[in-house]
Amino acid sequence: MGEPVKAPWTARVLTLFPEMFPGVLGVSLAGKALENGIWALDVLDIRDFARDKHRSVDDAPFGGGAGMVMRPDVLDAALEGAREQGGKMAGPTIYLSPRGRLLDQALVREMAAGPGVTLLCGRYEGVDQRVLEAREVAEVSIGDYVLSGGEPAALTLLDAVVRILPGVMGNEASPVEESFERGLLEYPHYTRPADWHGHLVPEVLLSGHHDNIASWRKKQAEQVTRERRPDLWARRSRALDEDA
Repeated sequence: MGEPVKAPWTARVLTLFPEMFPGVLGVSLAGKALENGIWALDVLDIRDFARDKHRSVDDAPFGGGAGMVMRPDVLDAALEGAREQGGKMAGPTIYLSPRGRLLDQALVREMAAGPGVTLLCGRYEGVDQRVLEAREVAEVSIGDYVLSGGEPAALTLLDAVVRILPGVMGNEASPVEESFERGLLEYPHYTRPADWHGHLVPEVLLSGHHDNIASWRKKQAEQVTRERRPDLWARRSRALDEDA
């Protein structure tokens, strides 16, 4: 008997704008991986779970204030639909929110190691807090700024995860050298021509000496991290001190 076929890593996206998916994820490496079944994408239209003929999904906030809030009853029905669709393979449920844990490469790797994720894309002023608590929905932020909705953030999160799934990238060693994988920003890159308008490629990269090249790249990564992201450099230094 052959080995059982492994289910693809699956993203389930709950959104008011299903036409926004797969978007950029339908082209390049992510798109090819989607076609090849390395990962799967299920998009649920939140309005399909509305309870009235107008397909209403929001209402005015208690306590007053600007904007509208997405209703807990509609979202709960949508989340239940996603859960039933995914079964035990649904993975964690995540609401894209500026209040959430900042998305970093460690979290990306954690999600990639699981069966998939369910992503809730909010709109308007946000979603009713009660459904987040009742459904134990985690909140994740892609940065300290405000978007019109969760869809661009969901696309960003999925791009980060899908690209490191086994079989997506041609060079399996490549992700290890990228920014954030070792707590450092990436070193600078160069290609032909070696002399471009008088700007020369560093000689060490032309030497063919792999140990020297690796050492140079490490020093460059450390320098650019120290100069441009002192927060990352400090975090890495603390981690190294703790391991010492």
